[in-house]
Amino acid sequence: MRKDHRPYYLKRLYIRAQALYVKHFLCPQFESLGDDFNFMQPWNVEVFGGPVYLGNHVCVMAATDNKVRFSVWTNEKDPEGIFIGDACLISPGVRISAAKRITIGASCMIASGAYITDSDWHDIYNRVSVGKAKPVTLEKNVWVGDNAMIGKGVTIGENSIIGARSVVLQDIPANVIAAGNPAKIIRELDPNEEVFTRDQWFKDSHTLNRGLALIDRNLLEGNTLLGWLRHILFPRRGD
Repeated sequence: MRKDHRPYYLKRLYIRAQALYVKHFLCPQFESLGDDFNFMQPWNVEVFGGPVYLGNHVCVMAATDNKVRFSVWTNEKDPEGIFIGDACLISPGVRISAAKRITIGASCMIASGAYITDSDWHDIYNRVSVGKAKPVTLEKNVWVGDNAMIGKGVTIGENSIIGARSVVLQDIPANVIAAGNPAKIIRELDPNEEVFTRDQWFKDSHTLNRGLALIDRNLLEGNTLLGWLRHILFPRRGD
């Protein structure tokens, strides 16, 4: 598909249907869910155990072949759980699995297929127990690349970037790019460059949402229900 053939009103109905699904099925599974959240294909988001906390303006994108999974599984009576800060972006296929505590700071971006865990889930010798767990912390504005893995006990400093397919088993300081298996620092970020974070984007969320809706309306202008059905049933080259 080269363009969205839906008429604007049909896309708005789809968005409302997603919101109703979230309210009815997903909201009860979270310990708390902030304002102005955005779930794309929420029926492909799974929550197992808890507690799981999501901040304001969090965007969770799931897909049929790439579900997003939040899981808290532990022998502890009162697990701390998963904490996701304001304005975070969770991409398709992300798995976040906690036995103790995982904290993801505001404005973090977690790319497709990334895995974050605070436990090995089995001991070297005792393959029955959950194993030792150590808290994981991603500070503000961390960007985790495609299919990267963040292991137990790791802290990643503010603004740092983790390269695709990296395996992070030790702390990464702030304002660096790290990559590899095991991940190592490649270079430092330029301290003279201004950093723009996702939470700044949402300072006036009402105006932002109105602007995005206007863009949608303009992009879908001229689309009709019959044209959309024709595109689905009888696709043409260039659709």
